[in-house]
Amino acid sequence: MTQVDTAETGQGRPADTRLPGMGTGVPAAGTDGTWRARIRRAIRIASRPGPWKRGLLLAAPALLLGLFLLLHAKIPNRIGGLGSLVETFLPWFGLFIPVLLAGALWRRSASAVVALLLPVMVWLNLFGGLLGDKSHPGSDLTVVSHNVSADNPDPAGTARDLAASDADVLALLELTEQARVTYEKELAKAYPYHTVQGTVGLWSKLPLSDTRTVDVAMQGMVGRLADALPAEDKTATPRALRTTVATDQGPLAVYVAHLGSVRVNPKGGFSTNQRDAGERALGKAIAAEQNERVVLLGDLNGTMDDRAFADITAQLHSAQDAAGDGFGFTWPAKFPVARIDQILVRGVEPESSRVLPATGSDHLPVAAGISW
Repeated sequence: MTQVDTAETGQGRPADTRLPGMGTGVPAAGTDGTWRARIRRAIRIASRPGPWKRGLLLAAPALLLGLFLLLHAKIPNRIGGLGSLVETFLPWFGLFIPVLLAGALWRRSASAVVALLLPVMVWLNLFGGLLGDKSHPGSDLTVVSHNVSADNPDPAGTARDLAASDADVLALLELTEQARVTYEKELAKAYPYHTVQGTVGLWSKLPLSDTRTVDVAMQGMVGRLADALPAEDKTATPRALRTTVATDQGPLAVYVAHLGSVRVNPKGGFSTNQRDAGERALGKAIAAEQNERVVLLGDLNGTMDDRAFADITAQLHSAQDAAGDGFGFTWPAKFPVARIDQILVRGVEPESSRVLPATGSDHLPVAAGISW
């Protein structure tokens, strides 16, 4: 049987070999919709903001954060002690930087990333020096300061922990009368010399002399200001002392101080009146000190970033800043957020500064090695 081509015989219809949309005047199905979609996509891409225009709402808070850190000293204190409150927790404002960076990367915003350079540089300028370990081996004298807490459930255990630090000089604060007896008993063997003045005391392996109290409890607190204080803050119990430690390199003046507590309340804001008055009194005492070698140990209820401590920081420098490892936060012991327990020096060199393990107190002990 012979196969016949239908195109030649005229039977049937030949295959249409024309290109889609040509010859008939009718576009192939879907072609017009495809080109329209492409055009719309091109318009969207062309109108989409570039990386420098995206994320402007993130760039603005980044710049504000940088200015906030840079100009923190300009925040007024007369409005509820706001300046001191901010400076107490100033390092923690750096946590906003990774949050803003994550937002900038998510938005792929070059402007927000560049804006973040300001708070990063300011924060590193303020606190970058605390990130590394600046300690050096060896020292002539080791000092320890610890607010042992009046509510400490185990003063005997705390005493043993502190004695194990092998400190030459040990300052204890917030001593109760009952706990004082325990500390005297537990520390007697390791520290043959000690003095207790009110709620603060100093235990030493070296002889002590010329001991006296320093009035930081009620200095400048008169009239209605004093009347407004809680009853527990109106006592005349000494909260600071000054003594001389006899060392092989000569006399060392040691101050032990527990400044007044601070409070935050909706009406008064950050209330620091008693603490600040005590700071001024302590600053005057240190300014009048004849010995060129001075160590201040204590719970100052504030950080050295707080402008309120200018009278002290103008004369003494922080062992933690000079020879510490990290921020050295000490309070509260369960989750420290601020270093309010200080070791400050003049005329001697800090070789190391560290925070000791927790005891039964709500504060962590601090230690420093110093050299002549």
